[in-house]
Amino acid sequence: MRGEPSCPKCGGRVRAPGLFADTWQCDAHGTVHPLQPVIPPSVDALGVVVNRTRVPVWMPWPLPVGWLFTGVASAGDDRSGGRATAVACSGPCPLGGPGELVLIAEELGVGLGARYAGIPGPDPGPHLTVSGPPQAKVMAAGRPTPLWHVAGTPADRAVFAGEACGLWLWAVAWPDHSGLLLYDELVLTDLRQAGAEVDLVPCGALSPRILG
Repeated sequence: MRGEPSCPKCGGRVRAPGLFADTWQCDAHGTVHPLQPVIPPSVDALGVVVNRTRVPVWMPWPLPVGWLFTGVASAGDDRSGGRATAVACSGPCPLGGPGELVLIAEELGVGLGARYAGIPGPDPGPHLTVSGPPQAKVMAAGRPTPLWHVAGTPADRAVFAGEACGLWLWAVAWPDHSGLLLYDELVLTDLRQAGAEVDLVPCGALSPRILG
């Protein structure tokens, strides 16, 4: 995330397709969908990701009171299109103080959600137990979408994951009590379907969470 594509799983350098491989390569993880450099949050930045992605670009919409859009990232290239997206929003926590929320949509095996969650990837795997009732629920593209708590994550964040539109949906919140946002059936919109409403998204300063 430093001005050139990187590995979505570890942030390491990747090699572009060339003579010996027709895919992007990470020394540690082999073939990957490259994570594109993060640019400052703006309506134009959102538009770039929305127009090239093949997966949803989830954002709470309308944003909770006092919250702002604070960054977007995507994994994929011009040939394959975006295979994962991450949208960051920042604002006041339900219990006071500042909060951050990153929503990730991704295809199986990309590994971007696990990276933000702080767990070995590429998918939730054994960290996700879905035998009981979900711990959270959101409305994603108009559909009730259950999310389950992801275990084994660092103590500074709350992580939930589930399935929406046939793809992984991750919600990672800092600090951990910001996860209370997910208990109130947060409404998520796929910005690919938002049309001109995207121009109304309020933007804040770039979140360090989207960089990390």
